[in-house]
Amino acid sequence: MLLAVDVGNTNVKLGVYDDHMVASWRLTTRREQTADEYGVFTRTMLRSHGLEPSHVTDVAISSTVPAVQRTMEEMARRYFGVSPFVVDPGVNVDLVMRVDYPREVGPDRIVKVVGAVELYGPPLIIIDFGTATTFECVSADGAFVGGAIAPGIATAAEALTARAARLFRVDLSRPPSAIGRNTVTNLQSGIVYGYAGLVDGLVERMRQEMGGAPRVVATGGLVGLMDGLARTIDVVNPHLTLEGLRIACARNRRAAKDDAHGGPPA
Repeated sequence: MLLAVDVGNTNVKLGVYDDHMVASWRLTTRREQTADEYGVFTRTMLRSHGLEPSHVTDVAISSTVPAVQRTMEEMARRYFGVSPFVVDPGVNVDLVMRVDYPREVGPDRIVKVVGAVELYGPPLIIIDFGTATTFECVSADGAFVGGAIAPGIATAAEALTARAARLFRVDLSRPPSAIGRNTVTNLQSGIVYGYAGLVDGLVERMRQEMGGAPRVVATGGLVGLMDGLARTIDVVNPHLTLEGLRIACARNRRAAKDDAHGGPPA
């Protein structure tokens, strides 16, 4: 089995794959957590899903938090006895990147592109609703050509209420109408419907620049808030990052095996 670990700024997402995903869970990203704490928790979660930790034969890691990445690498070696595959943009993932500085692209963005191209085919626009709302653009020939980064929905809402003395935190849910009748629904409209407008407006601009009709795939922890609300979203896949990580790891391991045996079979 493969244990896929995606470390984000807010959450760590974990998925277990046999021939397909058999379990997944998420936990809060804590930079002070030790490898032992993550290891014990992960083994416990595996058993809670009826899975034996000793059956994990490989670990794949994508991380935007370097400190936690090192902790997860140590966990993989100590608790599962494997040297993990760690996504390194521009180095160990087979993806054409037509951007100015490929090494600056986040590993999570890379694996999302890999997963979406494999599952849906290019051209694509991939949107991730997380701590940041990211847009990845993939050309018709499968190359990553750039994108955009906006504040995440929850991040923007927290910044607004923190800076405005008379505003307060509200539940991030869809209000009954765009015209709010009280402070709560005013905030919910501005945040939720406002973000749907941001998504649709930016996607339309990207489509014009890309030409053709790229499919729009959405993912991320807050994707449920935009599903059915942002009109330009075609497909929702909440596990796209983990799927991309699985695919990237399998390709890397296969390439390493071919190299060890003198290249792929004729």
